[in-house]
Amino acid sequence: MTIYIGLLRGINVGGHHKIKMADLKNLLESLGLQKVKTYIQSGNVLFESVEEAEQLSKKIEEELNNTFGFPVPVVIRTAEELQQIIQDCPYSTDMLSEGESVQVAFLGGEPSREGINHMYSYNNDLEECKIKGKEVYFYFRKSIRDSKLATQLPKLRVPATVRNWKTVLKLEDLSKSF
Repeated sequence: MTIYIGLLRGINVGGHHKIKMADLKNLLESLGLQKVKTYIQSGNVLFESVEEAEQLSKKIEEELNNTFGFPVPVVIRTAEELQQIIQDCPYSTDMLSEGESVQVAFLGGEPSREGINHMYSYNNDLEECKIKGKEVYFYFRKSIRDSKLATQLPKLRVPATVRNWKTVLKLEDLSKSF
């Protein structure tokens, strides 16, 4: 069995696309996933399965759409991949000042060179990103709310969902409890 972290995009944000975590847990268990755990209301779920990540992502997306009536992109990483993502973070996360943050965009596929170059063209003194594989690491010296860089994420033309560094670390911690 492989331990997976499923990251659902765009649920329970601003009162839109509401999914109760108990309903999400029940739905995933009905698909045969084991030891399903959710973390906070923003669509983080951990589980075990013998299936491959790509197959699981499609299966979960289809069932979410059928059950709740709206599409929900699902990005999946293994517990080992999440550990590597944390190790690969190019930014120091130990001593962030007030207002600074590190965020990770988990991508549903490999971005094109054109998309990567487009993202890099928005790096500046207040915000920057570094892309490694299927992750975009963001460093914001001020709030992400006013970010021009973060709004460029759709230009990568792959599904993406963003988590703050605290959530990434908590998901890794939870994955170790399996």
